[in-house]
Amino acid sequence: MTDLRPVDGTEIEAALRQRAKEKILVLDGAMGTVIQRLGYGEADFRGERFKDHSHDQKGNNDLLILTQPDAIRQIHLDYFLAGADVCETNTFSGTTIAQGDYGMESVIHELNAQGARLAREAAKLAEEKDGRRRFVAGAVGPTNRTLSISPDVNNPGYRAVTFDQVKQAYAEQVRGLMDGGAELILIETIFDTLNAKAAIAATWQVFDERGVKLPIQISGTITDLSGRTLSGQTPEAFWNALRHCRPLTFGLNCALGAREMRGHISELSRVCDTLVCAYPNAGLPNEFGLYDESPEAMAKLVAEFAEGGIVNMVGGCCGTTPDHIRAIAEAVAGKTPRAIPTIAPLMRLSGLEPFTLTKEIPFVNVGERTNVTGSAKFRKLVTAGDYAAALDVARDQVAAGASIIDVNMDEGLLDSEKAMVEFLNLVAAEPDIARVPVMVDSSKFHVIEAGLKCIQGKAIVNSISMKEGIEKFIADAKVCRSYGAAVVVMAFDEEGQADTLERKVEICTKAYKVLTEEVGFPPEDIIFDPNVFAVATGIEEHNGYGVAFIEATRIIRETLPHAHISGGISNLSFAFRGNEPVREAMHAVFLYHAIKVGMDMGIVNAGQLAVYDQLPAELRELCEDVVLNRRDDSTDRLLESAERFKTGASAQAKTADLTWRQNTVEKRIEHALVNGITEYILADTEEARQGVERPLHVIEGPLMAGMNVVGDLFGSGKMFLPQVVKSARVMKQAVAYLEPYMEAEKLANGGDGKRRAAGKVLMATVKGDVHDIGKNIVGVVLACNNYEIIDLGVMVPAAKILDVARKENVDIVGLSGLITPSLDEMVHVAAEMEREGFDVPLLIGGATTSRVHTAVKIHPSYQRGQAIYVTDASRAVGVVSSLISKETRGGVIEKVQAEYAKVADAHARSELDKQRLPLAKARANAFKIDWTEYAPKKPSFTGTRVFGTYEVADLVPYIDWTPFLQTYEFKGRYPAIFEDPNQGPAAKALFDDAQAMLKQIVAERWFNPKAILGFWPANAIGDDIALYTGESRSEQLATFHGLRQQLSKRDGRPNTCLSDFVAPAETGIADYVGGFVVTAGLEEVRIAEKFERANDDYRSILVKALADRIAEAFAERMHERVRREFWGYAPDETFAPEDLVREEYDGIRPAPGYPSQPDHTEKVTLFDLLQAERRIGVKLTESYAMWPGSSVSGLYLAHPKAHYFGVAKVERDQVEDYAERKGMDLHAVERWLGPILNYDPARYLAVAAE
Repeated sequence: MTDLRPVDGTEIEAALRQRAKEKILVLDGAMGTVIQRLGYGEADFRGERFKDHSHDQKGNNDLLILTQPDAIRQIHLDYFLAGADVCETNTFSGTTIAQGDYGMESVIHELNAQGARLAREAAKLAEEKDGRRRFVAGAVGPTNRTLSISPDVNNPGYRAVTFDQVKQAYAEQVRGLMDGGAELILIETIFDTLNAKAAIAATWQVFDERGVKLPIQISGTITDLSGRTLSGQTPEAFWNALRHCRPLTFGLNCALGAREMRGHISELSRVCDTLVCAYPNAGLPNEFGLYDESPEAMAKLVAEFAEGGIVNMVGGCCGTTPDHIRAIAEAVAGKTPRAIPTIAPLMRLSGLEPFTLTKEIPFVNVGERTNVTGSAKFRKLVTAGDYAAALDVARDQVAAGASIIDVNMDEGLLDSEKAMVEFLNLVAAEPDIARVPVMVDSSKFHVIEAGLKCIQGKAIVNSISMKEGIEKFIADAKVCRSYGAAVVVMAFDEEGQADTLERKVEICTKAYKVLTEEVGFPPEDIIFDPNVFAVATGIEEHNGYGVAFIEATRIIRETLPHAHISGGISNLSFAFRGNEPVREAMHAVFLYHAIKVGMDMGIVNAGQLAVYDQLPAELRELCEDVVLNRRDDSTDRLLESAERFKTGASAQAKTADLTWRQNTVEKRIEHALVNGITEYILADTEEARQGVERPLHVIEGPLMAGMNVVGDLFGSGKMFLPQVVKSARVMKQAVAYLEPYMEAEKLANGGDGKRRAAGKVLMATVKGDVHDIGKNIVGVVLACNNYEIIDLGVMVPAAKILDVARKENVDIVGLSGLITPSLDEMVHVAAEMEREGFDVPLLIGGATTSRVHTAVKIHPSYQRGQAIYVTDASRAVGVVSSLISKETRGGVIEKVQAEYAKVADAHARSELDKQRLPLAKARANAFKIDWTEYAPKKPSFTGTRVFGTYEVADLVPYIDWTPFLQTYEFKGRYPAIFEDPNQGPAAKALFDDAQAMLKQIVAERWFNPKAILGFWPANAIGDDIALYTGESRSEQLATFHGLRQQLSKRDGRPNTCLSDFVAPAETGIADYVGGFVVTAGLEEVRIAEKFERANDDYRSILVKALADRIAEAFAERMHERVRREFWGYAPDETFAPEDLVREEYDGIRPAPGYPSQPDHTEKVTLFDLLQAERRIGVKLTESYAMWPGSSVSGLYLAHPKAHYFGVAKVERDQVEDYAERKGMDLHAVERWLGPILNYDPARYLAVAAE
């Protein structure tokens, strides 16, 4: 069969893109699985042609192209007829490297050409049957070698092959595939991104050789549930590294089943501006390495990908057959393909992790200490061959906050290329370094390219220029682009470096046009260096160099869209070498003004940067006159004054710094903290100690005041992270100095310093939970009763709890938690205590805990000791004292065990009595709304809006004081409780204290409340709420998944789900949903800790309790504004703030983790939509608690019939359905929904197995 359709890459890509708009494309399934079923033996693999070959061939599936061509053609045909639009050639191992194991290197070209030809013939046969066009992708596998990982664990810098060798092998394969008629090149199962870069470079090389270009497909492999490739990259980092090849499709295959792959594909779907492809395995392998997932089960999971709008092409990998592909094709038929998002043109770099340069990052500090020209220490280490120590330099850079590391090996005594390769190969083996992008820095382009061949992420090249002409510039740029690197472009042409404003702008503009129009370079990957030259040299024309750079930066950023600006800052002050204070001041002034107009990157030693606001006023003015060329005599004036600031030769102490020694001790401590100076801090701390009553007052006073200044400077962008680290070091030294005095004070007050306590109690808020008010109250109460409290704080893992409990030989362990996932963590801690042989009592407390949960879930896990639920702090002392006493402990535990047995039995009986409906019946009994009588109001805006500052004074009227008093275990409502003869006086005293502190909070602005709101077009789809990108509602943005009540209801009451309150998609009604996150402010923890350090537990707890109330008040206030203004569906609402507590208004704000939607994992969707962590600083812990703890989040639903309800217990049929809709593993969902499951997952599986 020779009359195959000619290959036209442009036409093929256009045809596939058009088809991808009409349907979700289908890829074929596994070749190896079907071949395995044929039962071929050694003779079948060898065939007649290779019967005498020296190597065994069984398992060499690619060879069957030559020895069993009819069988391979038939497999392709079966897949095409099953519904595949695209089939891969049987050439996964079709390189000389992979075939070397079989001794078949000599047939590589023939094997690939014939493989492509067989697939094309099968496509033609399929087309003749039904008239539908098919396509053939030349499969290019990963080889069995890695470029980013050493095969020798004892030699991490070793590589078995080079980049060029791998590239050559791939080029041979691609030539064969193209000769056989392949219509696409699919680089698949990528576990090492650097191998894929070699494959892309080889493919482009062959395209250039032939003047023909085919579409490229890229597919990586997430090796396990950690969410990374074998070489360590996250999906987004992987995309950033390879997006330069402009692939037709980008996605994942192999290693995972559809259920496990869903989350990773979803991440790629969010960031990829091309078609997304997924072809998972048929589930995970069983204990025999086989794949059991049926076609129907797999197709159902893959259909969820389609329904979620996250794929454009689907297929199958290991374990799949034509039956799987047929089922998948049927499952996705008619479903809307994923809409390709428009991605903002930002510089997107990567190491093992992505780094995106957004507007929120004003300046990127590129670490310079791994540069032999910038660090004498690094140069000596590399020259001596001490790469282990050199790696520590890089590690310290990253740990200190460098977002990118600059690596330069241009030293006369070094083989620069060899050193670059060796060092970067070693960096690749250090995840804590390799996580950040690399800037490959050299004046020799061959060294740059050698470095690029070692980097799997997206790097930056420093630098290229037009100094050798445009042709060389274009050639170098194309090489950089072939590796996907961004470039630093020097303002340098054949006439020399640009020194005037006009030349800087002219050269950069010319380079920009050449790169974007002739090379096709993305403008966001261009970084211009307009040349920083020395000023104040005494030569008049040099005086304008600083302002020329700054002005050029402004013009370049305004006229060359998306390009960036960098520069070598140290050149500026070359005329003052030897006078470091003046040089540092000039650098600080220059950066301050350059960053304001758009300089966003620089290779600087941030540890030696002066702080702009901390410069002596005179020196700052002198430097600004020079840098900005504000006066004719500015150079002379700076020269005349420079000696006064110069470093003395003997003392090596700055004259300017010595003047600050004349200030008060408080000001000296502040200066030392801000400037990171440790030389005098011990003497100053001692002087401060002599002037206060207690050593602690030094910490509370000048030390904390100075750190507050540091925080303000860092928050305003006038200090860099490494400088803040230095400030912290000064603080630590001062505190360490004071500690012996504080210990002596304790000894003086308490004899031997060891308190003779009634018992020792360890307390902790469990892992993933940040709430600790209740725990702290219990701790204070117990401490007042002479118990020694070891408080481990919040988010404490089980291992730490057990370790400290054992080392401290505690009498009791107390666990606290507020959110429902903490319940499972408590069960885990209890089980670990049982496993490790503990027998001390385990106290359980917190808002979500209960006697029933403790009896049913925690108690059975801890049989050696005893888990006991403590209702409140008032009972804690009695419970603890009775458990510690040897006389009463046995009787108490026996009584609790008998009580818990009854509780567990009663719970089991009550659950049996509650009849629950199958999910289908519950859905049929949904809450009904007549949508023909309701016209949803469109919000005043869609998208998100941040409220960066909000006055606490405006929130005070919205505070609900009843929950505040309940925090302290008062029983009653505000203000009636003040009339209670027993509780009233104490409640009023607490309330008065709270009012006094609240006035102080308002007057002194302790908190900075922040909020972010969002509104989106939305409609209900079953039990879920789909959010859309726009009013066309053609592209789905996200989905909020709902849970429905399953309890059998009487009197016609419905089984409600939150989606019932949103207009169903099928009605065609344009409805909307809102979301929000508010916080009382990030300051809560710091203020509370300050009180704790002052041994003022009362005020520490009080400020946290008030922060919680402020957050809830903020949520109430914003909901009111949503109803009246932002959504505006109740503009005439007239409720007074105190009336809002009764919630009589229209609309609700349900929150994930609460009764209407008990699943805390739904917060992830909300936080991703709002970008809450990045925009207002509120983040989620691993258990989905919000930090800071005084934060509130939720949805806004506007329908007047919307109301709060409790989902209560759910059955397994709903949990299975819910897991499928969310694309989560069933066991993971059961873990998060544990408290509301109406079945025991373990018992269910055991019964099913029987």
